Amino acid sequence: MSDYELPPLPYDYDALEPHISEQVLTWHHDTHHQGYVNGWNAAEETLAENREEGDFSSSASAIRNVTHNGSGHVLHDLFWQSMSPEGGDEPSGALADRIEEDFGSYDAWKGEFEAAASAAGGWALLVYDSHSNQLRNVVVDKHDQGALWGSHPILALDVWEHSYYHDYGPARGEFVENFFEVVDWDEPSSRYEQAVEQFE
Repeated sequence: MSDYELPPLPYDYDALEPHISEQVLTWHHDTHHQGYVNGWNAAEETLAENREEGDFSSSASAIRNVTHNGSGHVLHDLFWQSMSPEGGDEPSGALADRIEEDFGSYDAWKGEFEAAASAAGGWALLVYDSHSNQLRNVVVDKHDQGALWGSHPILALDVWEHSYYHDYGPARGEFVENFFEVVDWDEPSSRYEQAVEQFE
């Protein structure tokens, strides 16, 4: 059975200031993200014990905890990797061309992504949809409700209140705007190229 671990942040806790404070990154990574890792491990342990004992009375709940906590872990890891203190530019290369092709322009994509972020009860994601071979913005509530089967996350924005309320209060839109000041497009570009290579 896998024992999932919390990876360290790829930068210092104060590296994204003033857009995201050191306090928020500390709480968000060390407490919230760690909680999803712990929850995933606990759920896997429950499932393993139930299989061994032949008692599946708590298995349905544990399965739900795997998808909730496992998705929370994966998306948080993607969120951290999508940002850096050197971020803030627009995408370039193949990803920029594909955004232009699928959305009409970077500004059109960004406007739609911001709309997704304003509506989400969890995450706004830019994904590569392998069924239609195109980029899409999706609204994901919690960590696993609203995800599109067969899609591959390219960029993730966490809009749970714990990601911004300490810094911005109820002004989620201001947090979303400032997210673009720290987006580092190297990681999303790499994820896009890997997805396209696999499916197109």
